[in-house]
Amino acid sequence: MLTDNTLISRRSYLGLMAGTTAGLALGSFVARPAAAQGVRTINVIMPLPRSANFYPLIAGEALGYFEKEGIKVNLLPSSTTVPYVAFVQNGQAELAMLDAPQTFQSVQAGIPIKVVYEAMQRAPEGIAVSAESPVQSVEQLKGTTVGLVSDRDRTTLAIALDTKGVSIDEVKTVVVGEAGPTLANAFRKQTVSAIAGAVPDWLSLQANGMKIRLITPAEVADTPANSFVVNGGKLDELRQPLIGFFRAWSKGMEVGKVDVEALAVMCRKAVPEEWENAAFGREFLDASIPMNYSVTPKFGDLQPEVWKRVQGPMVKLGELQKEIDPATFLDRSLIDPANDFSREQVAADVAAWKAKSM
Repeated sequence: MLTDNTLISRRSYLGLMAGTTAGLALGSFVARPAAAQGVRTINVIMPLPRSANFYPLIAGEALGYFEKEGIKVNLLPSSTTVPYVAFVQNGQAELAMLDAPQTFQSVQAGIPIKVVYEAMQRAPEGIAVSAESPVQSVEQLKGTTVGLVSDRDRTTLAIALDTKGVSIDEVKTVVVGEAGPTLANAFRKQTVSAIAGAVPDWLSLQANGMKIRLITPAEVADTPANSFVVNGGKLDELRQPLIGFFRAWSKGMEVGKVDVEALAVMCRKAVPEEWENAAFGREFLDASIPMNYSVTPKFGDLQPEVWKRVQGPMVKLGELQKEIDPATFLDRSLIDPANDFSREQVAADVAAWKAKSM
C-alpha cells in the first residue's frame, strides 16, 4: 500500500496568473553563465524541479542529448510567488512553462511572449468518480455536491460542466483538500459525487485504496496543458540554442515510447526521492508519460485550432475578457528543427545506455 507521504503535492502545478508583471524585480534569481566555453546555459522555470512528471528532460540529460547540442539546462526555483512569465519578460529565463490560462492572460496583459513548443498537450486536470459510481458523464453531476481539491479546480469543473450545458451554479462545491485519506473518505462516505483535481490526486486516491474512474470531457482533457514560451523580442537571438534545447527535449520524449523500463531507471537515478516507494515512483512515471508524449505527429507542435477552441468557455466564465487570435502568440518556427532527428537512433541510444547502465 502506498502512503500519502510519498505523494508530490499538486500545488507545484502552475496557478493562474493575475494581472500584468511589468517591472518586477527578480534579483534573487540570477541566470548562471555558461558552464564551459562552447556550452550555452538555458535558464528555464517550470512547475517542478527535475521530476518524472517532465521526463523528457531527465531522459535527454541521461542520454547526453542536451550536452551534444551544447546546452546546459539550469532550472530556476519553481516555488516562487512571482508569475513565471516575469522571468522571460525580464531576461532572467530564456524559457518559461505556462499553462493555457497563464498564456492567455499574459497576452491579454500585452506581454510580448511567443508560445514555441507544446510540452504537454493533455491536461492533467479532470473530474473523477469512484469506480462504483453510477455517474457516467459530468451532466449527471447536476444537483449533487462535487469536491474540489482546491479553489483553483472550480474553473476546471465549470468548463467541464459547460461542455454539457450545465452551469457551475447547478452543483454545490466543497473544497476537500489534497490529503489522500481525506479524498478517499469523501468518496467512501459519499459526501461528494465526484472530485475535480489532477493526476497526482488520482494517484493519491489510489494510494489510499480507492478505485476511480475519470469522466473528464474530451474538450477539457485535449488542451495545451503546459507550453514553453519565450520573449518574442529575443526569439531570433536565442533561435539556435533553443533549437538545440527542443531537439534534445523531443529525443527525450521519444524514450517514453522506446523503453519504459530504461526510462524508469533514468528517473530513479536522477530523482531518487520520487522512488522511495518504488510502486509510487512507477505509477507516477506511468501517469506522466501520456501527458508528455505529443498527440501531434511532430513533437511539441502547435495547435491553433485547439488554442482557439478552449477560449470560448474561458470568456464565458470571465477568465478572459475576449478571445485572442492564436496567430498573435503562436510561433512554430522551431518545431521542424526540433523534430530533425532519427527516432531509430534514439532507440539505439537507449539500447546502448541500457547495456552500460542496467
